[in-house]
Amino acid sequence: MNIILRQDYEGIGKTGELAKVKDGYARNYLIPKGIAYIATEANKNRLENDLKQQTWRQTRNKKKAEELSETLKNVSCTITVQVGEEDKLFGSVTSQNIADALAAQGYEIDKRKVLLEEPIKSLGIYSVPVKLHTDVEATVKVWVVKE
Repeated sequence: MNIILRQDYEGIGKTGELAKVKDGYARNYLIPKGIAYIATEANKNRLENDLKQQTWRQTRNKKKAEELSETLKNVSCTITVQVGEEDKLFGSVTSQNIADALAAQGYEIDKRKVLLEEPIKSLGIYSVPVKLHTDVEATVKVWVVKE
């Protein structure tokens, strides 16, 4: 059976490509999961419209991410932590703490987009990268201070 892929699928092809697969695989797996369409002229047009909408959405999201990146350049957040002897932290500052501090300032950012290589375990000022889009990254200043 000939199919048109709606998304990249390893072993078959990339989005928009025409592929030939076994009938059962197409009917029972690829089509119900929304990975592919049956290769007809109407579905080719449908895929073109889907791709146009997807491109428009990606462009809009990238533009929003760039605007947010410009505002985040000037943003810094302060996280107060408990410290013990010699200013050692009890615990650490994680991406969740940073995301919560940014949310308190009105910037809703998912904790998975805060790119901390490892948790912060000492007092100081840190520049933390935030991935807003696949092509857009911003840097936020994080001040870790004691209570």
